[in-house]
Amino acid sequence: MLNLFDVIPRGFFNNLSSQARNRIWSDCLMIIYEEYDREVSYRLPRSRIQNTLARYLLENQVDWQDPEVDDPKNYMTIAGSIIRNLCSPDVRWLEEDSDENTFEKQIVMTEQGIMLAEFLLQLRQPEKDEYASYILGIYHIVTSQTIWETAPYEDGLRGIYRNAKALSKSLKKLSTFIRKIIERMASEESLKSLTDNIVEYCDGSFIREYSRLTRGQNIHLYRGDIRRKLEEIRDDLELEERMARSCAEIDHLSLEHAHLRIQEMMDSAQRFLFDDYDRIMADIRHKIYLYMQLALGRARFLQQRESSARSQVQQALRQLVSSVDESSIREEIPEDMQHLFNLHMYEYIDTRSIRFPRRFQMIRETEAVDVQEMTEEDLVRERQMQQREAHNPFSKQKMKLFLDLQMQGKDVLHTEDLPLSSQQDLLTSLSSVAYAQENGYAIVPEEGYVEADRILLRRFEVRRATKRST
Repeated sequence: MLNLFDVIPRGFFNNLSSQARNRIWSDCLMIIYEEYDREVSYRLPRSRIQNTLARYLLENQVDWQDPEVDDPKNYMTIAGSIIRNLCSPDVRWLEEDSDENTFEKQIVMTEQGIMLAEFLLQLRQPEKDEYASYILGIYHIVTSQTIWETAPYEDGLRGIYRNAKALSKSLKKLSTFIRKIIERMASEESLKSLTDNIVEYCDGSFIREYSRLTRGQNIHLYRGDIRRKLEEIRDDLELEERMARSCAEIDHLSLEHAHLRIQEMMDSAQRFLFDDYDRIMADIRHKIYLYMQLALGRARFLQQRESSARSQVQQALRQLVSSVDESSIREEIPEDMQHLFNLHMYEYIDTRSIRFPRRFQMIRETEAVDVQEMTEEDLVRERQMQQREAHNPFSKQKMKLFLDLQMQGKDVLHTEDLPLSSQQDLLTSLSSVAYAQENGYAIVPEEGYVEADRILLRRFEVRRATKRST
């Protein structure tokens, strides 16, 4: 197997391991990398790179001691020395080339230099993963007919596999990040420190991302379509043969190994999407629950510890007051100093120790009033008011009429056929399903979920249980 150090130069990491200048070397690499940001390629004139480095050295007043540099304040010369070092065969973060037309020296960033700069940038400012984009990417692939007709392996199966692996890796990082947050909370030493950071903890990015993943772009919404497409791929021998030929050509494999590679990719994607995903999400959910319990428990413990310390001080004061009163020390103290020992004057009653008396219902005197007969209008008004109060918009009879109206001669009614646009429609549809069996209908669950009014509903079918005679 090819070793990493057979590919990169032997001194590739030497500058970063130097304790004296590792910060300067990393800053220089990032400055050079950012200089290419708005260019069409990683090739720039040497003079421009040298001027950029000299400006950085001047602004930070870098003290550069080097045998090649006579004047430690000649930053243009120091910048040239840095470029020569980065272009040396032992480092090769950069390469020096010449323009074919102007013969001007050009500085080219190597592939290893670009990857190292991106790695350092990722360590300095980690990017937040968009979990929903991976799920939507998989769903777009399985529902696109064009992809499976033109490039079933390159854009189809390999796209599903890459998105599944990327989502798996991101969720594992999320789980690890939660664990670190819990460990950081456990190291809090005071109630003030905990309360100062509790909002940051409870509103952490990991909880927001998790909420988006579970409420918005939940994989359960697309799992049925993904499962069905992967099963179609396994059953379509002609499509599998086309993918195997493309895999053998792109990945430089034999046709036999290409078939094995395709089977491994499908097995890996299915295993994650239908098994590992649920286990990872359950682990994240458990850690969030543990994290919140720890936050509350830690706050309660610190509060009790502080209140316990306060009670100990109060107990010590009471003992001091008692010992002063019982002894004859007051008689020996001058009169002008007696007030210093009136400790009992500073005691107080805590409101939590006060028991408030129960309020009993007052007995009122009986009052007699004349009986007034209700008029016919009063009776009608009272009857209408009671009817309004007793009105049930979701009764079994009304729900039977609702389902009969929705069916309109059909034998099967799908979830999407029911009105779910408003909260009232949602409650009516759910009530009709609850009374469906009593009203002569059967409910058959289906794969997948549908979202209505920020609620996930399992897909189902409404069928006529028996033919009703007219």
